[in-house]
Amino acid sequence: MPSSGKTNEYALGSADAEQERLIRQAAWLSAHTESLFRRAGIGPGQRVLDLGSGVGDVALIAGRLVGPAGIVVGVDRDPRAISRATARMVSLGLGHVRFTETDVADLPETEPFDAAVGRYILMFLRDPIAVLREVSRIVRPGGVVGFQEPCWKSFLEACEGLPLWRAGAALLVETFHRTGTNTRMGPDLPAAFVAAGLPEPVTQTDTLFGAERWMPDVLHSLVPQTKALNLSLAPIGDLGTLYQRLLDEAASRNMPVPLPSIVSAWARKRGV
Repeated sequence: MPSSGKTNEYALGSADAEQERLIRQAAWLSAHTESLFRRAGIGPGQRVLDLGSGVGDVALIAGRLVGPAGIVVGVDRDPRAISRATARMVSLGLGHVRFTETDVADLPETEPFDAAVGRYILMFLRDPIAVLREVSRIVRPGGVVGFQEPCWKSFLEACEGLPLWRAGAALLVETFHRTGTNTRMGPDLPAAFVAAGLPEPVTQTDTLFGAERWMPDVLHSLVPQTKALNLSLAPIGDLGTLYQRLLDEAASRNMPVPLPSIVSAWARKRGV
């Protein structure tokens, strides 16, 4: 679907390999997302909107929390992702989780939701504050708005002392930056909530572990963008051997594998 004036093209693309990467990524993010939802009070019988639902992993968490008495609606503009997400929910017997092909910047009129959530989506929007305002419009008074975004600054800092990791991280962040991705979205979440007219959110930043393939996976998905931007892959060498070389470098310095921290923010819409 063409992008609106508020939404960038998704820098990581929609190839099958990217869908599989998202599923692998979800495996190590799911506990943090479920924790956010529980803290925010998402539970049985609620109606939840999932923005930028991709292949359905965030909607899956919400679907299990609200149960069959609730409803989860995931919106995404990629029809291939919608098809994959729908098939996954059918296979899991989650008939109350459904998806619609809609740009997150053009949300339709609908019955109010009890919660609107998203993970790693606001950073890809040209105007995340406008989208948060629109989200607030379709959440009932007292309902929840909750989002999670990465902290790229912490990732770059964690890569200090690891030259190959630092080179890969710098290439990744530069590619995102040049394609319009907001690489400060994680730390900027509180300000974005307030600018959108929401209360100052409750926030939490968590350090992530256990995803050694994450950076080489992301760099593989970004290759078309790096080439289009004439960014050199020379500092990281052969992508086919990058994963093992990254592991070897971290092991040789007895350092943990770096990952971006995840910033969670949630607030309740004012009113009764």
